[in-house]
Amino acid sequence: MRILIASSEAVPYVKTGGLGDIAGTLAKLLSTRDHSVCLVIPLYKSIKEQQQDIKIAIPTLNVSMGDSTVQCRIWMKKESSGLIVYFIEHDIFFDRSSLYGDKSVAYEDNGARFAFFSKAILELTISIKFQPEIIHVNDWQTALIPYYLKTWHWKNNDFRKTATVLTIHNIGYQGQINRSFSKFIGINWMQMRPAEFESFQGINLLKGGIFYADQITTVSPTYAKEILSEPGGSGLSPFLKRRKDDVAGILNGMDIEEWNTHSNPFLPAQYDLNHLEGKAICKSELQKRFRLPQKSEIPLFAFVGRFAHQKGLNLLIECMAEILSWELQIVILGDGDIEYSGFFGNLPIDYPEKVGSYIGFEPQLAHLIEAGSDFFIMPSLYEPCGLNQMYSMIYGSVPIVRKTGGLNDTVENFDLDNHRGTGFVFEDMKPEALKNTIGWALDTWYNKKKAYKDMQKRAMKQDFSWKNPVKKYERIYRRANMRKADWY
Repeated sequence: MRILIASSEAVPYVKTGGLGDIAGTLAKLLSTRDHSVCLVIPLYKSIKEQQQDIKIAIPTLNVSMGDSTVQCRIWMKKESSGLIVYFIEHDIFFDRSSLYGDKSVAYEDNGARFAFFSKAILELTISIKFQPEIIHVNDWQTALIPYYLKTWHWKNNDFRKTATVLTIHNIGYQGQINRSFSKFIGINWMQMRPAEFESFQGINLLKGGIFYADQITTVSPTYAKEILSEPGGSGLSPFLKRRKDDVAGILNGMDIEEWNTHSNPFLPAQYDLNHLEGKAICKSELQKRFRLPQKSEIPLFAFVGRFAHQKGLNLLIECMAEILSWELQIVILGDGDIEYSGFFGNLPIDYPEKVGSYIGFEPQLAHLIEAGSDFFIMPSLYEPCGLNQMYSMIYGSVPIVRKTGGLNDTVENFDLDNHRGTGFVFEDMKPEALKNTIGWALDTWYNKKKAYKDMQKRAMKQDFSWKNPVKKYERIYRRANMRKADWY
């Protein structure tokens, strides 16, 4: 199958979150499975500064927009897996300090930037004579591609057999832009209706993608159900409900080559579920790194992630004082909203024997925290998929999560009587619920040590590889092709 994956970010080139992980990893894995695969991303400033082995593929490419023609340049790289990566260079749009905005404020021209990127992808495929059977688009940044195919290019033989799959990684981000961009994008008055692009007198790019895509996926089965009603749909549930037969949830996989405990250069000691001595060394090193007492008997809790309201940090903040009166330690790694950064950054000053924090992100430290902690806290208000709970289980750090999205799909609640469970799960969106669940975990650590060890080993046995998700995406691609054929 000829597959093109269109994404605003992809590892190992650029990422701000799960979208980058999934797009890059899925493209690489598909290219090893008898498919011809292209990945297309913008040539951001950061990529230009880091990548020395890309070469020019197309010196000048003319991209026809709604009211103008814009020129760009195309670079490429062929990876060892066979994956071909194309980079679209247009410095006015992409040679910037960050991907989507500065200081949490989105760039005003994001609509124009990613409309151009979407249209340039189609012009690129024509220029290189790559006729994709599937274009897999991701989130609002590339959600215009299904629209362009079904309106501008629907009679073009280059795309006559091209179907589209739209993956919604986080429906909270929809590409809500000013109506003034409609001429440049090429959206006319017929598409500016509530069923398609119109939203609060502006343009909603993700909403248009939902209308035009042949198939729609989300990144976990539970999240696929949650977005069909409010508040999970963030205002788009009525439009998704109309397409419910075309919506599927596919749980993300994790990169088991990077995230493992037995051959990991980021860890001071290696270990597995049958030989946990190395994990004890990792815990001691983690305590040392954060200047905490190096006591193996004290349970060490951890949080790694973005400092954002979505992550349920208010729940943790509101019960933190009481939690820190208990016999435990907590380490925190993250960055984001300044109010959270200030709170967690100052905690070690008030609790030097109990709390360690690092404001920012350091990949090696993230691995050490996952390996050295005994419990991992993820109290997310919503979580489309989540990867950290998977990392924590594979690393033997028992997760404490709220029952939502991918957390619900990956963590089985502890059941002492039936010897089941891989973590501790709570449901209420209240600080008291999180506090009580941490207390439950603490009681298990101190008073039911064997039960904790058994649960830890069950968690480490979980299979979160991409083996099954890749096969499910292939099935979705075939379904999209069938829908495309029926449409013609």
